[in-house]
Amino acid sequence: MALKKFSFNVKEIDNKARLGLIKTHRGNINTPAFMPVGTQATIKGTFIDDIIKTGSEIILSNTYHLMIRPGVNRIESSGGLHSFMNCKLPILTDSGGFQVMSLSKLNKIDIEKGAIFNSHIDGKKFILSPEESIRIQKSLNSDIVMVMDECPKKSNDYKKIKKSMNLSMYWAERSKEAFGKNPHKAIFGIIQGGLFKDLRIKSLEKLVEIDFNGYAVGGLAVGESQNEMFKTLDYVTNLMPKNKPRYLMGVGTPSDILGAVKRGIDMFDCVLPTRSGRTGLAFTWNGRINIRNSKYQHDNNPLDKDTINFGLNKYSKNYLNHLFNTNEMLGSMLLTLHNINFYQELMRSIRKNIENGTFNEFHDKYINRL
Repeated sequence: MALKKFSFNVKEIDNKARLGLIKTHRGNINTPAFMPVGTQATIKGTFIDDIIKTGSEIILSNTYHLMIRPGVNRIESSGGLHSFMNCKLPILTDSGGFQVMSLSKLNKIDIEKGAIFNSHIDGKKFILSPEESIRIQKSLNSDIVMVMDECPKKSNDYKKIKKSMNLSMYWAERSKEAFGKNPHKAIFGIIQGGLFKDLRIKSLEKLVEIDFNGYAVGGLAVGESQNEMFKTLDYVTNLMPKNKPRYLMGVGTPSDILGAVKRGIDMFDCVLPTRSGRTGLAFTWNGRINIRNSKYQHDNNPLDKDTINFGLNKYSKNYLNHLFNTNEMLGSMLLTLHNINFYQELMRSIRKNIENGTFNEFHDKYINRL
């Protein structure tokens, strides 16, 4: 049977909010979509089958971490990332650019060679060029590949951000060339330019000229306020191609997602639901709950009595509080699964309200509650 080609179409629009469908040969992805983050070929504290049961239709994994441990050759020899981690869902891999800047001991950025850095694990030296990043992602056999970019921290230095943006656009060209042609896979460009409108527009125009399967907004969630992020999205999404997926990288909180969907974003990823779950913070329809708080020691109600997935409503706040305060791993596992399940409930509700033409009312009801 012939593999299904990568495609995307918008089915409904409610003001700027978009209901869409991404088709891949591994399965369809309803958008707006949230991608749980499996940094090191695992979504920490969960089974991949449970992730699928939450309604997750795609996950994200990380080029930087996997190239360091266990190494791309080891994964490739097992049949690729899907086989290695026993995951049948589509997988998007980021390029590693953000982690190079934020985690590694970066030696220098060379325009031609790429990022030269030492591993944050053992100090081993690596050189990650655009071509090498794409080679690694293709060897991992991921379904959506991201271009190599430079992701600077928030800065008001226009010249610095412009130089970084121009470098990212040069690397985007090289990434696209290294990717080649594969109608069954996708490669996304990444819009950079900080909080400078003219740089963002120039970056987008260059990426559209190169022509990608989708377009991501990078360089946000790096220290700017939510209002600054929304202001950037207000004008960027107006100019993004209407027939391609729009991905806001590394975002975010439920209110971030609601505000970004309102401005036309289709795809999200963030470590927040899993990282928060491991540290005792739960997301619910009535707001956030820090389960370590002593006030829950005698609360025998569940986090959410209406959640029937996995029987999560069988566990009381009293019990979860006990698990976290005794450092029992089950607490982290239950709260991680709860949070991912909540995020997917949120995405389903978002999609339903876009389809019904009621997204703005839904947005206004929950934007300050979640």
